[in-house]
Amino acid sequence: MSGDGRVLLARDGTFAALTPGRDVTGRRGTSPDGLFRRDARHLSRWRLTVDGAEPAVLVPARDGRLPAAAVLTPPGGRDEPAPYTVFREQAVASGVLVERLRLASNRPEPVTARLELLADADFADLFELRSDGRTYPRPADTAREARELPDGAEFTYRRGAQWCSRTAVRCDPPPAEVTEVTAEGRAKGADGRAGGRGASATGEVGAGAAGAGSAGGTPGTGPSEDVRAASAQRAAAAAAGTARRLAWTLMLPPHGTAELALRVEARPHGAPDVADAATPAQAAAELRAGTEAFTRPPVPACAPAPDTPDTRAPGASAPALSPAERAALARACAQGLVDLALLRVPATGPRAEALTVPGAGVPWFLTLFGRDSVLTSLFALPYRPALARDTLLALAATQGTRHDAFSAEQPGRIAHELRHGELAAFRQVPYGRYYGSVDVTPLFLVLLQAYADATGDTALAGRLEPQARAAVAWLLGDGGLAEHGWLVYTPDPGGLVNQNWKDSAGAICFADGSPAEGPVAVAEAQGYAYDALVRTARLARAVWSDAAYADRLDAVAADLRDRFHRDFWLPARDFPALALDGRGRRADALASDAGHLLWSGILDPERGRRTGRRLLADDFFSGWAVRTLAAGQVPYHPLSYHRGSCWPHDNAVIALGLARYGLAAEARTLARGLLATAEAHGWRLPEVLAGYARSDHPAPVPYPHACSPQAWAAATPLALLTAVSGGGGT
Repeated sequence: MSGDGRVLLARDGTFAALTPGRDVTGRRGTSPDGLFRRDARHLSRWRLTVDGAEPAVLVPARDGRLPAAAVLTPPGGRDEPAPYTVFREQAVASGVLVERLRLASNRPEPVTARLELLADADFADLFELRSDGRTYPRPADTAREARELPDGAEFTYRRGAQWCSRTAVRCDPPPAEVTEVTAEGRAKGADGRAGGRGASATGEVGAGAAGAGSAGGTPGTGPSEDVRAASAQRAAAAAAGTARRLAWTLMLPPHGTAELALRVEARPHGAPDVADAATPAQAAAELRAGTEAFTRPPVPACAPAPDTPDTRAPGASAPALSPAERAALARACAQGLVDLALLRVPATGPRAEALTVPGAGVPWFLTLFGRDSVLTSLFALPYRPALARDTLLALAATQGTRHDAFSAEQPGRIAHELRHGELAAFRQVPYGRYYGSVDVTPLFLVLLQAYADATGDTALAGRLEPQARAAVAWLLGDGGLAEHGWLVYTPDPGGLVNQNWKDSAGAICFADGSPAEGPVAVAEAQGYAYDALVRTARLARAVWSDAAYADRLDAVAADLRDRFHRDFWLPARDFPALALDGRGRRADALASDAGHLLWSGILDPERGRRTGRRLLADDFFSGWAVRTLAAGQVPYHPLSYHRGSCWPHDNAVIALGLARYGLAAEARTLARGLLATAEAHGWRLPEVLAGYARSDHPAPVPYPHACSPQAWAAATPLALLTAVSGGGGT
């Protein structure tokens, strides 16, 4: 269950976010509910009533139970208890939500039960459901429709002749009535019927200027007159009658039972067919079978890659954990593997082979995300190497081949994210296949060599040699190493302003809070580039038999490391700068990015160890985790997304870096704080938490907009296991 009480079900890129009673309310904002597939909401209303009233929830649904189950009753009291009980089970499969309602009579005489289910599908794109108030106009020929089926109802969304998505609700037994209702839930028409079986209703959606939002359209607009107009359009569309109320009258014999089976099929435009699962029990059994091996306790399937020889301190040893700490780490790893199993999504490789990769997180990012998927795969590499293999192939298949300013595509560049929704397809947002990331391309190279080193499987590195060379060419060319001396990015006004992992506006700043202006060279990206060059040189020698190419990459890496110490180091603060701005000025805010420099090995041993110890000082370390920005600085804010919050994955990278530089005590301190954070969240680490110190509040303070579950947070305990077992780097 999420922090706001939602129940989350996920499988194969389909997920449902439900209330504790298992309903869908049409919620938007920070935690929308519904049934989602391929970036669209295929069920926006799913509300069960019994005997004309909302049922009482005796037992809410809970995480970890398959199928998910709740116990409900009609309204009742001590003197007149409920006449029957509803046992509600639900599960998801690929493109499907399946539900079983079993009604059990509590009385010795026959009982009549009246069940009604309010259903609707608004087909909203995930980008429309966010809390930022943006709107995206639609052409005049966009419409939502609903029609009655022999066994339920079907909802359809069309955008001209180019786009058609459907949601079908199928019921056994079929509903006795299917009624058209208004947005307020009232029946339409004098007799309350929608016009009988086969009737349909159509509502025009987003009737902006004809042709608006076609290919090459502009991104959504912020709160303005358009927001009010879009709200009116949505209200008009809802009032047009796409919601349907399905009703049954069920006769229960004395102390007898009756059942109702429901199946919701989400069929987005261009999506593969849906799964065959007919019942929650069947879907749950298939899910267990598909995840059993993946969720076994994490025993290394391959050896961690060796550390760079000159970074570990003489005599450094792995930090010992107490029995209680080892037990806590085991529980966090177990929950992390369960979440990673559910967050896996289908993808396609260079030869059209079917792959399974870690999606970034629910609700906003259940898709292939370059940076998130690579780091998740690196954290899990010693224990689940198949994730790394499939991630590499999926990213190789989508590697840039041309220059496109709208999507930031460049030859050799690795994709930042892939989207399949309507707004991406019509280029109203640039994220269909978006490349605005400065760091995923070097991280792709790091993962490729780490996979070969850890598994001994060099065939993949041989197969992906062309893609690896193209990635290196991007580092040296469009990435900026040759022209600027650094890996740089220029803010993308139509996409991401910052293109490192701290991608929110203002995250890359000076100590006075002023933002760095591009071309920006963030510190950790230089570390990734250094590591990528060193590792690719190893592949060139050992796998590709190209010593001359390897020598060239080693020379570029050595020069980059030397210049980094000269240009990024802040002598007065004895700490690395966060970035260099377009004028070469050091962005002198003290930030957690410095820990990534330990992980990549770009810092010399002495500077690295001083940096690692500094990250565990009180202004950085909250007692739960290392803050993204040290407290006490002008731009620090404990509830800022990247200027004072704490990210578990950021801390996982830091922990691996501490281990790499032999800082065993510091790694253990950090692991202890993260494990306490995990325990406070039911062993599921959130994407991000507030930066308040442990002395401020006895429990971690949640960040209000965090994704949960989230892949690289789920993989963080695996990285901690590697770090405290003596493995640095990857």
